[in-house]
Amino acid sequence: MCKVIAIANQKGGVGKTTTCVNLGIGLARAGKKVLLVEADAQGSMTVSLGIQEPDELDATLVNVLEKVINDEDLVPGEGIIHHGEGIDFIPANIELAGLETALVNVMSRETVIRQYLNSLKQQYEYILIDCMPSLGMITINALVAADFVLIPVEAAYLPVKGLQQLIKTIGRVHRKLNAGLSIMGILLTKVDRRTNFARDISAQIREAYGEKIHIFENCIPLSIRAAETAAEGKSIYLHDPKGVVAEGYRCLTGEVLDDER
Repeated sequence: MCKVIAIANQKGGVGKTTTCVNLGIGLARAGKKVLLVEADAQGSMTVSLGIQEPDELDATLVNVLEKVINDEDLVPGEGIIHHGEGIDFIPANIELAGLETALVNVMSRETVIRQYLNSLKQQYEYILIDCMPSLGMITINALVAADFVLIPVEAAYLPVKGLQQLIKTIGRVHRKLNAGLSIMGILLTKVDRRTNFARDISAQIREAYGEKIHIFENCIPLSIRAAETAAEGKSIYLHDPKGVVAEGYRCLTGEVLDDER
C-alpha cells in the first residue's frame, strides 16, 4: 500500500520543503521506496535536492500533468529524477504557476495530480507532495491526491493564526472531493527552545487542536544548519548528522513509521 502525504501550509517559511526532503530521505533510510513531488512553482524542493536551475529543466511536473490533461500516454519514469540519498523526485519550476491558471478551464481540474500519482503508486511505499504556500488549484489537487496532510507550523503567533483557514480547507476537500483525506498531524518547526514564547505557542497549539488533531511529539528546533542544507543539495542527515535538527527529523520519521503498525 502506498501512502500519499501532502505537506501543506498556506503560510510560507514554516519548513514545508525542509520537512518534505528530510522526512522523505528519512523514510528511504528506513528502507522505504519514496517519491517526492514538487508542487510549488518556486522550485525550492528541486533546488534543495541539487538542481541549481529548475527553470532550465526539460521535463517537470508540468509536462506530465499536461499529458494527463490531454489524455496522452506517459513514458514510464518521465520527469522522475533519482537522488543520491535513495529517493526519487519530480521537479517543478515557474511554469507550474502558468499551469495553475490554465487548470481553471480543465474538466475534473481538481483530480489531475491524483490521476498521475495513481499511475505511480505501485512503485512506491510513500509519495510526499511539497505544496506551495497558497490554497490555490495546485494545492487543492495535492489534497485531493493525498491520503494524509502533514502540517508544519512555525512556533510563532502569525503562522498559528492562519492554521484555522487551512484546517477548514482540508475539511472542505474531505467533504466534497476526497473522503479518504485525513490530517496526519501538526509538526511544530523552528522551535527556539531558549524562549518562553516558543514554549507558550507550543502549549497553545496543543490546547487548541490537541483533542481533535494529532500533534507530533517531536518538534523541529530552530537551527541555521537546517537552512544551509538547501544550498548543499543534500539532507540534514549528511550535512549535520549529529545536530538537533537531524535528530528531530529522525524522530519524526519514526513517528510516521509507527503509524504503519
